[in-house]
Amino acid sequence: MPLGNEFVSGKKQNLLSGDQIDKIMQTYKERKDVDKYAHVADFTEIRENDFNLNIPRYVDTFEEEEEIDIDAVQLEIDSLEKELAEVRKQMAEKLRQIQR
Repeated sequence: MPLGNEFVSGKKQNLLSGDQIDKIMQTYKERKDVDKYAHVADFTEIRENDFNLNIPRYVDTFEEEEEIDIDAVQLEIDSLEKELAEVRKQMAEKLRQIQR
């Protein structure tokens, strides 16, 4: 089953492109495990999962989120606020010149 970016988002339904269908078929024909995409489960494994075929039982699609450096973000915000204050100061000066 396609996961992640393995489909084309649609209004009511998601669609598969030709390349995505080819990838699914190739993976199926080769009967191979592909990290975060496909897993070949044998009957014993399926039985151990109470015949539940939900994808997350067999394919781990979890993607760790990148850690955010709060200090770096705060420095960037401070820099942008300083830049914004300077731009506002320049705009106010230009407006005063126009109004003269």
